[in-house]
Order: sequence, then structure tokens, then C-alpha cells
Amino acid sequence: MALAEVACRYRADEIPPGDLPMIAAEALAAGLDTPMLCELAGLPRNAGAHDIRDVFEQALSESGIELPDPGLARRHALRRLAARLVEAEVAPADVATDDWWERETKTAEERSFVRLIPQCACCLEYTLGLDQQTWAAELRVAALALTTSAPVGPGC
Repeated sequence: MALAEVACRYRADEIPPGDLPMIAAEALAAGLDTPMLCELAGLPRNAGAHDIRDVFEQALSESGIELPDPGLARRHALRRLAARLVEAEVAPADVATDDWWERETKTAEERSFVRLIPQCACCLEYTLGLDQQTWAAELRVAALALTTSAPVGPGC
């Protein structure tokens, strides 16, 4: 994974701070070399999250990579989730694991997809009743529409 993509996924809260030292080590092995990246690779996985974040953000800066806007990063994460659903990498019931319903959506495709995501997995049966097959089909259609719509902008 490219460091710019890592920055986007990090900003979207898809990558926990404890994973960043190993990612830095992999970037070093791939040939990217900055002092802060070396420092990050040397941090233990259980180092303080604040310390890891600080060093990671400095390593990005040294590499000329800006952290994307959090809203844009979350929109990219939503598209990745939709793509994983289309590719059957996640089950429809598994999309209710995040707070998508609280996030701002900017396009009709994003709104259509998010509107179908229950607030939590336990709400799935409560809100959908026995019509889960219809919901799953509608969710996949909305996911496909989102993944085939125009890109949301630069980023991962």
C-alpha cells in the first residue's frame, strides 16, 4: 500500500496507530527512506497512540504527503466499503459496523447507500424484519451505483 493511501486510510480511522510502525518498516523495505519513517519503524506496536501519530504525521510531511481532509477520507472509505460489498468480500450485515449514518454525504449515490445501512448490527433484524433479502439486494444495487459513480476527488 502506498504511503499516500495509508495516510488516507489512517485519516478515515481504518488503520489503528499500532499498525503504523510495521507499515513504516514495509515502506522502508520498499525504498522510501526518511529519518522520521525510520523512527516510526523503530517504535513498538504498543507505544503510545499519540506518539505514534505524531511521528507518523512528521514522516508524511518529510515524504511530501499531506493528510487528506477527514471528510474526504471517510468518503473514500465509504466507496471502499461499497466496493468490498460488490465484490462479496463483506456480507451485507457486516456493513452496519461503523457510524456511517452519522457521516455527511455529498452525492445522491452516497446518500442512497448510507440510507440503507442500519445504525448497528443488532438493529438489522429490528429495522428490516423478515425482508432482509430485499434489503441486501437493494444495498448491493446502491453499492454498485456508488462504486461506478464519479470519483469523490483526489485521495485513496
